[in-house]
Amino acid sequence: MASEKTEYSLKLGEKVIEGKTKIVYDLADHPGLVLIESKDRITAGDGARANDMAGKAKISTATATAIFELLNDAGVKSHFIQREGDTKFVAHKCHMIPIEWVTRRVATGSFLRRNVGVKEGYRFNPPKLETFFKDDENHDPQWSFEQCVENKVTVGGKLIDRNDLEIMGRMTVTIFEILERAWASLNCSLIDMKIEFGVKDGTNEIILGDIIDSDSWRLWPAGDRRLMKDKQVYRELQEVTAEALDTVKRNFEWVAERVTLLNTKPKGRAVVVMGSPSDLAHCEKIRTACRGLGVPCELRISSAHKQTEKALDILAEYEGEGIPTVFIAVAGRSNGLGPVLSGNATWPVINCPPLSGDWGSQDVWSSLRLPSGLGCSTVFSPDGAALSAAQSLALTDHMIWSRLRAKQLNTWVNLVVEDRKVRDDK
Repeated sequence: MASEKTEYSLKLGEKVIEGKTKIVYDLADHPGLVLIESKDRITAGDGARANDMAGKAKISTATATAIFELLNDAGVKSHFIQREGDTKFVAHKCHMIPIEWVTRRVATGSFLRRNVGVKEGYRFNPPKLETFFKDDENHDPQWSFEQCVENKVTVGGKLIDRNDLEIMGRMTVTIFEILERAWASLNCSLIDMKIEFGVKDGTNEIILGDIIDSDSWRLWPAGDRRLMKDKQVYRELQEVTAEALDTVKRNFEWVAERVTLLNTKPKGRAVVVMGSPSDLAHCEKIRTACRGLGVPCELRISSAHKQTEKALDILAEYEGEGIPTVFIAVAGRSNGLGPVLSGNATWPVINCPPLSGDWGSQDVWSSLRLPSGLGCSTVFSPDGAALSAAQSLALTDHMIWSRLRAKQLNTWVNLVVEDRKVRDDK
């Protein structure tokens, strides 16, 4: 969840940039940080349609900051630091890359006009990724990946090369899928979304930037286009009246109210049951790894051989609470604990035996070769057991799923970065 708030001096420095819907200021006392302030302004068609909308800045800030908090908690790197008041937030200063990244799950809008013959509702699996060069005068032309590479865009002294574009593409799809899962938890379909990236001032790191709010996506409750709650309602107005703008504002308020419900506490947990207190150090490693993935984890001690009834009582205690639970059995020598729990549980059981060097090659068979009717898996490393538990819980918990997805993204990005370093190291 969101971290504790830090007190920043909000003394404004120079205006970095002013756009149609926001202003960015340097923070005079905090080099490398900026204050982003939203305006009570709504626009469409590269500014061809524009109207004042009282309260939009507050709504936009509430939506964007809630989304960034969710993404930051999941492990996605962004410029967002914390909200300041109703219409502002503090962020890392970025040199914005003039490319819009659009992810589409369902074909609609401009995609249909550019791809004649595709019917509205066509579903992209995996999501469709498109790029557009930010140029209002030319209506943000679509660029292919090859055009993005060959135009050699330089931002903040950094040349945006093929690796950078691949990283942004991977991040774009991951961000979309995380938010898609989150909105699905409220029975809303995220249809498409546009985002932008920046080069973090002083580091050359590419991170998610700009603002993500109801201007950024198409959102259809229950997957029904007729119920859309996004800026498309404003785009499609035949005439912009006070009543029509009020409808658009109520839609944006609807989103801002619900977006706070997306960043939920974990619905499930892992319970590590050890056969002996001598296994505590091994179990502590599992608990640390679980918590790193956003999975609450508890430790218990019970021997299936020496106190079978107590082990089954512990099992019944957790199953009776109705909270989705993955049990991780830690028992050395003859592992009766995992099989006993598995034979009496309806929830997953994972063996993670602390194998010793002397008898490990013999002991492991008590975890691997089980009687028929038992389905407990065996994972030797504490990190692997925690990951396996998280993957099971991610089936029904979008925040745990998001942490896993972000972890995969960050691993992928780090490998690309390290490959670039060794390639350039001459």
